[in-house]
Amino acid sequence: MGMISEFKDFIAKGNVMDLAVGVIIGGAFGGIVTSLVSDVITPALLNPALKAAQVADLAGLKTDGGILYGKFLAAVISFLVIAFVIFILVKGLNRMKKKEESPAGPVGPTQEELLTQIRDLLKK
Repeated sequence: MGMISEFKDFIAKGNVMDLAVGVIIGGAFGGIVTSLVSDVITPALLNPALKAAQVADLAGLKTDGGILYGKFLAAVISFLVIAFVIFILVKGLNRMKKKEESPAGPVGPTQEELLTQIRDLLKK
């Protein structure tokens, strides 16, 4: 019975639950980022003038020995685009978070300034 209670304690710990939620949210966010890159950013970057340079066409490139270097190159380019989009999203979220955390009103005098004022008043 001790092992079952230890297992319950392990599962109920906050870290395990946080990790599970993070994995689920990360998977959902991955779908959003993939759609953003493939459905919005890639068509905007690859307009008809650049149609010959589409990443999907790179996947067919290979050497005589059968090494699919085009597929690897397409994966690298896709990774860089996705990483850049995530960077921009995180940067925007951090900027919004900083605006929320900014102090609402003017900052009052410090404790040292108050003590100095009290001392000066007591001298009078």
